[in-house]
Amino acid sequence: MERAEKREFVTAMNSVFQNAGSIVVAHYSGLTVAQMNDLRSRMRVAGGTVKVAKNRLARIALQGTEAEGITDLFVGQTLVAYSEDPITAPKIAVEFSKANNKLVVLGGAMGATNLDADAVKQLAELPSLDELRAKLVGMINTPATRLAQITNAPAGQLARVFGAYARKDEAA
Repeated sequence: MERAEKREFVTAMNSVFQNAGSIVVAHYSGLTVAQMNDLRSRMRVAGGTVKVAKNRLARIALQGTEAEGITDLFVGQTLVAYSEDPITAPKIAVEFSKANNKLVVLGGAMGATNLDADAVKQLAELPSLDELRAKLVGMINTPATRLAQITNAPAGQLARVFGAYARKDEAA
């Protein structure tokens, strides 16, 4: 890389680190190109990104961001997974690491909060933003449906009582 390319990379990564909802740092030593492409495609589909970054450049890019405390994670062959949604990057990285033991999650950051590997795994177990929205809509719709059933029930019961009296009068 030339100096201009390095400067451009550092600027781009600094912007990424400032705007990301969550950042996951992992070792990828031993992953094949096909496995790496699979990880990238899974992350892209979910709304995240995976980048292999030179450690020195990543440490420089972290300067001045909320996630500056994770600079010590950049040792060895590291990759950075990030997303705007705080749950997406950890979820995909942890799922992938369960299937491929060569991807080792080291830690990460969510805003100004530094995360160790266990915290990233716990974050991955939380439901995504879309899942939470779906649950919220379901919870809002359920009382409205029950309210409609309750208000219609007495009218239905009255109709059945009047129908029974009508049949009784016709029989008599």
